Amino acid sequence: MPDAVVIGAGPNGLVAANVLADAGWSVEVLEAQPEPGGAVRSDRGVHPDYVSDLFSAFYPLAAASPVLTRLDLAAEGLRWSHAPRVLAHPLRDGRCAVLERDVRDTAAGLAAFGPRDGEAWQAMYDQWCTVGPDVVRALFAPFPPVRAGLRLAAKLRAPGGVRLARSLALPVRRLGEEEFAGDGGRLLLAGCALHADMAPESAVSGGFGWLMSMLGQSHGFPVPVGGAGALTAALVSRLEKRGVAVRCGERVASVVVRGGTAVGVRTGRGEVVRGRRAVLADVSAPALYRDLVGEEHLPARLVRDLTRFQWDFATFKVDWALSGPVPWTAPGARGAGTVHLADGVDGLTRFASEIAMGQVPGSPFALVGQMTTADPSRSPAGTESAWAYTHVPQEITSDAGPDGITGRWDDGEQQAMADRVEAQVERYAPGFRSLIRARRILAPTTLQAMNENLHLGAINNGTTALHQQAVFRPVPGTGRPETPVKGLYLASAAAHPGGGVHGAPGANAARAALGPRFLKPLLHRAQRV
Repeated sequence: MPDAVVIGAGPNGLVAANVLADAGWSVEVLEAQPEPGGAVRSDRGVHPDYVSDLFSAFYPLAAASPVLTRLDLAAEGLRWSHAPRVLAHPLRDGRCAVLERDVRDTAAGLAAFGPRDGEAWQAMYDQWCTVGPDVVRALFAPFPPVRAGLRLAAKLRAPGGVRLARSLALPVRRLGEEEFAGDGGRLLLAGCALHADMAPESAVSGGFGWLMSMLGQSHGFPVPVGGAGALTAALVSRLEKRGVAVRCGERVASVVVRGGTAVGVRTGRGEVVRGRRAVLADVSAPALYRDLVGEEHLPARLVRDLTRFQWDFATFKVDWALSGPVPWTAPGARGAGTVHLADGVDGLTRFASEIAMGQVPGSPFALVGQMTTADPSRSPAGTESAWAYTHVPQEITSDAGPDGITGRWDDGEQQAMADRVEAQVERYAPGFRSLIRARRILAPTTLQAMNENLHLGAINNGTTALHQQAVFRPVPGTGRPETPVKGLYLASAAAHPGGGVHGAPGANAARAALGPRFLKPLLHRAQRV
């Protein structure tokens, strides 16, 4: 009998298992899919000569994560690669906002949009260098982040600290308007905010845009050499060296609860796998509580709160095997690993507003990945392994475009939406379509079938908005990995600090399971009141 059973072999489940194994616990990991990795996987499914990342692709949060740093995955063969440029947001007139690897180059480029915009970006980055390390430590620590939070609070009490705190609470549109005279800096911040489900007018979207932009400036948007699956392979290799079994194709049907305590799990085949000390679940909060535990083991208030749980935007993705580089009209987009496509901040607002109204966006904001540009091993020389994703509503009421997409996501609707995404790329890169050797469509329903944590492609396991963060994540009064069931811990991105590949939810759950024995019952009981 292992000390712990981990449900799910996504990055958080694998990190949790590694942390437990490092502490000397015996661990068994059960994964429903035929291979580990969750949303960190790659394949050659588009074209045999091209490596494509199925879900996540760029990893600034992983590069900054103290959790992953402690695991020393380089010892397992993980290597990182960077595109010559981090991020670009081209405009139709040929101008392009570019996040360069060197802050001085970014500032010089932004100065072309506004006479003092380069200085504003440099000042923003200088401030990040002062508080950024503490922000990262506080973000990835268990909630509440006492030590890192106190260090950060001390710095925010210094001159300028309160103004920084105000800036991070702003909507990203307002933050951009206050800091930059021209469009360049505003576009970088707002586009990064929409890596989550944050409209330019959302509270604290400025903080999220600032965080992602500054991480890109300090750490880049690196990719694993050889494909996203290399990150998963390193985590699994580390586990295997510690004697941990990762059993794929083993769906967990329920958590076994006796006397209010989780004592193991029951698989879809009826096997009971007991956990001597803990069960850690790298699954969505609704799936854990409604499907695996059952309402009879939960306080009525939590059951009611689950009806208010909000998913983030659904996702539609297209992968391409291209015969040559994307022919961007704006030279600044060439050499960028990530490219944002939208007609300015107003275009981002229209896009988010249509989703808020339940409409499929007519002119979708497209986030494009140029993977061979970032890692030359992804496809033959002179070609490009590329993808783009956009967001659509979780529940579709109408189509703001001409195709009448309803959310059935049958073949006709998938082809129409893929064509719409390609048309958006073509607007900024005429001739793009002529380069397509093969394409693969991953509709919201496809993404969910490939990874059940991605509810219709909800990549953050719940909205990133303020009302479902920290003590409100996944429901009010939680904020920690402990659940109302003793010995059961939430180890997925549904827990604080949320989405992104950084391993913090898994590590936090593992540390909670390892914590002082006298404290555990108190923390589990706290989730019941």
